[in-house]
Amino acid sequence: MAGAIALRTDYTASALRGLASRMRDANVARRLLSLAAVRDGASRGEAARIGGMDRQTLRDWVHRFNAAGPDGLRDQWRNGSVCRLTADQLAELSALVTTGPDRARDGVVRWRRVDLQRVIEERFGVSYHERHVSALLKRLGFSHVSARPRHPGQDRSVMDAFKKNFPTILSAHTGHLPRGRRIELWWQDEARIGQKNGLVRQWARRGTRPRQPADQRYENAWLFGAICPALGKAAGLVLPFTGTASMQLHIEEISRRVARGAHAVVLLDRAGWHTTPKLRLPRNVSLIFLPSRAPELNPVENIWQFLRANWLSNTVFSGIEHIIEAACTAWNNLTALPQTIRSIGLRNWAHIGQR
Repeated sequence: MAGAIALRTDYTASALRGLASRMRDANVARRLLSLAAVRDGASRGEAARIGGMDRQTLRDWVHRFNAAGPDGLRDQWRNGSVCRLTADQLAELSALVTTGPDRARDGVVRWRRVDLQRVIEERFGVSYHERHVSALLKRLGFSHVSARPRHPGQDRSVMDAFKKNFPTILSAHTGHLPRGRRIELWWQDEARIGQKNGLVRQWARRGTRPRQPADQRYENAWLFGAICPALGKAAGLVLPFTGTASMQLHIEEISRRVARGAHAVVLLDRAGWHTTPKLRLPRNVSLIFLPSRAPELNPVENIWQFLRANWLSNTVFSGIEHIIEAACTAWNNLTALPQTIRSIGLRNWAHIGQR
């Protein structure tokens, strides 16, 4: 330290400590304690250690305190360099990224940083390094994520109408029940579990790409699963095939899981073995069919992702017995996690007033 800078004299050591005791900003409080030690006559090295800093840093804070008082001890964060794109240009870029590229015009099916680097230079006359394009996109609220699949024939308005009108739909399917009968909402679906299994992401050393075994054989079984998110319950069966007979077994399994005196309303897709008149429903079960091509409305789709990510992927199955054992284990693991079932399965549009 070149030379001790005299501390302004309008604050006593006691006053500085009093300010520190009332200060919510911990960084400002410890700087005030260092200055109080200076006022008491402590050496600059000792005063700096009290505030967890070195002598040169203490000298800088003394300068700022002398100039602006306690307010000068607050951290002053800079916003970084000024963006070279105008607000209108940023809005145009944001819309461009949201819409996505045109294959015929842009020659790609997804935006890469190098593509946006070229577009920014061509449209706005501003040249950025490819890495800075990432920072620019993050500033605009974008992140690099995997897309969710969507059926090409999906009609979003039909899905929105179903959610909006769900109380009326539910009432129409339960109007025949005695007043006060408790309703349990269940969702049902099936998943193929087989030797041709999937791989999921995992942690690994930077610069490496771990390998996991992958089988090309096709032996498989079917996991019939249903969840009641409001109660954290589940009902599942592992069966060798799909069809009306399998669905009949699963409906009966759901029926056994329904609380005594309650009635289950099961929401499910329009697979042929769901809609067939050959299906015989137990007295405590009703079905509501979801709109076509709308898997997003069924939270069991997310249950399948959870099971595969945690217990089923990255595995080679030796045969059908191994597949059945793994599927049963995964489902039993899920049923032991009622809070996870609630977290994954609850939907505001269906469960308002049922939590």
